[in-house]
Amino acid sequence: MKTTAVNNEYDVTKLRAGDAVLFSGTVYTARDAAHKRMTEASAKGEPLPFDVRGAAIYYAGPTPTRAGEIIGSCGPTTSARMDDYTPALLDLGLKVMIGKGKRSPAVIESMKKNKAVYLIAVGGAAALIKSRIIACEEVAYPDLGCEAVRRLTVKDLPLLVAIDAKGNTILK
Repeated sequence: MKTTAVNNEYDVTKLRAGDAVLFSGTVYTARDAAHKRMTEASAKGEPLPFDVRGAAIYYAGPTPTRAGEIIGSCGPTTSARMDDYTPALLDLGLKVMIGKGKRSPAVIESMKKNKAVYLIAVGGAAALIKSRIIACEEVAYPDLGCEAVRRLTVKDLPLLVAIDAKGNTILK
């Protein structure tokens, strides 16, 4: 299997369902509570805590960070929990989503419309994922605890393209 090096500048429309990728760059963590706040803010015309245009969101809620570490355990959460909010963020320019599990037909249609991709991380591989995170900064919603939005810098994060920008999927 071919592995593609991908970063925030990469043209994600070149990726195909089933491709292995090593993602390097900026990824924002956000789970359902943060997604709800962001879509509500956008609907009111309020600014979001980060520019979603061209961004990558990782559906994760890291555990507390121990002294001397960059981040706590940081495995993927079930992506379907974000499906009600995802089309609105895709319409704002979100390009990459990272999580685990299937997506709804509405999300897949919005991905096709907005030329975005869905990458999956291996559940249960939180130690591997954590080893690829080289920086972490909380950027919004600290009251959400582990679900606060964080900006991560990752290097060679191993992922698979689950759904490509044409709607092709490996998830059946």
